[in-house]
Amino acid sequence: MPETSHPLKYRKSSYSGGQTQDCVEVADAPSAAAVRDSKNPDRGHLLFPCAEWAAFLDDVKRDRL
Repeated sequence: MPETSHPLKYRKSSYSGGQTQDCVEVADAPSAAAVRDSKNPDRGHLLFPCAEWAAFLDDVKRDRL
């Protein structure tokens, strides 16, 4: 699993909208994507290698999940 020691800049999906606090945030990390719960950012994040994150996004876009 990739690790990161540099500050992460998180972003929310454009699909999240302004009416809800139930969001997942994503940040780019070296060779990985960091994912965290926007309601509990201090609880940490999960890191996914770039290839796994890209495969996940591809499956979501193709409505496979």
